[in-house]
Amino acid sequence: MPSNEDDFETLSPGSDKAGAPQKKTGPSLKARAIGYLSRREHSRHELSRKLAPFTDDPQEIESLLTQLERENWLSNERFAQSLLNRRASRQGASRILSELRQHGVDAAAIDSLGQQLQDTEFERARAVWEKKFGRPPTDAKDYARQYRFLASRGFAAECLRRILGDIPYDAD
Repeated sequence: MPSNEDDFETLSPGSDKAGAPQKKTGPSLKARAIGYLSRREHSRHELSRKLAPFTDDPQEIESLLTQLERENWLSNERFAQSLLNRRASRQGASRILSELRQHGVDAAAIDSLGQQLQDTEFERARAVWEKKFGRPPTDAKDYARQYRFLASRGFAAECLRRILGDIPYDAD
């Protein structure tokens, strides 16, 4: 059985017999985008980033995203509201608004959602604190630990001081 080295070449992925690159196979760009959007809401910026590896033409992505917005598959407002609903029970306004900025949501929508979050910040922070700690800090070290935890979740310092009270004096 004679071996033909050229057969090995034709079996390698990414080229045809003439050595020219093959066209990428798999779902179309639109099918991929709708697949992503069917799982959860995405911002325009995020979806663009996810689709970029599947095409070499950025204009193709832009026209697809415009078409998806026109057909109401893609909406930055829906994405922002969805993110708010997923995160609000566990995170503070500053952290959620920062994430919205990272996803390319426009400033007007962020301002509107920021006001909603500010109105409920204290109640949400108190619920997170109750679930995690449920008791006031006993000393300065415990106060700092509880404060750091809540601050890392993005809750405002004013809310944290209202929840935790004054720093306990440590007599040691």
